[in-house]
Amino acid sequence: MADDSNSFSKSAIGSYAAVGDSFTEGVGDPGPDDTFIGWADRLAVLLSDQRAEHDFRYANLAVRGRLLDQIVAEQVPRAMELGPDLVTFCAGGNDILRPGSDPDAVAERYEKAVAELASSVGTVLLCTGFDTRGMPVLRHLRGKIATYTAHVRAIADRHGCPVLDLWSLRSVQDRRAWSEDRLHLSPDGHTRVALRAAQVLGLEVPADPDQAWPDEDHRSPAEVRRDHIHWAREHLVPWIGRRLRGESSGDHVEPKRPDLLPL
Repeated sequence: MADDSNSFSKSAIGSYAAVGDSFTEGVGDPGPDDTFIGWADRLAVLLSDQRAEHDFRYANLAVRGRLLDQIVAEQVPRAMELGPDLVTFCAGGNDILRPGSDPDAVAERYEKAVAELASSVGTVLLCTGFDTRGMPVLRHLRGKIATYTAHVRAIADRHGCPVLDLWSLRSVQDRRAWSEDRLHLSPDGHTRVALRAAQVLGLEVPADPDQAWPDEDHRSPAEVRRDHIHWAREHLVPWIGRRLRGESSGDHVEPKRPDLLPL
């Protein structure tokens, strides 16, 4: 795995704004009152632990279902207005999943937003795509995701941004890292991503994000098949239906934490 860690003073990051889609909003990691927690919230806690009490502020602007251009129009200006020490910018994944999308064209628009952010805030942490080789449906898009991931790494190099390399995080290849819908991380998956992000930012973490999962009980072929059928009926078909109708899971959803507030 490439070393994407950076040397930061543990107390240098006093404010953090998360920008993105469902991945950063935390879908798959349920919290109180029909909200989600997610890796960005968990990273914020790890960062706040480096500061005096009430001396760390955090905003999460991410909204599920958002495409890159929507994120750039709605969230990037707000992040620049807030002017935090750290912004995590994870975007473009929903664009890549769309039929006929061009990862080269998406990356070109993505870089313009990175350049804007990098000129306005302290540090911009970029996120690669996941390796989807073992994921139903999404494994067929692995080539596009790999191409986009290569662009993200190159953009990070050009703009001096640290990288949260999700492609190389082997622990999220396990099905237990994913929620029942197989499109979003589970609470354990979000936790491992938060730990890896903290490592990239130079923090000492309480656990290895790539530590092996416990042994799992063997599942019979019939159990696996029933699991696939249930997933297709409950999650895949509705997801395809929303795409065909031009609907988004984020319609009428507002950012859960639009201001920099103390944790």
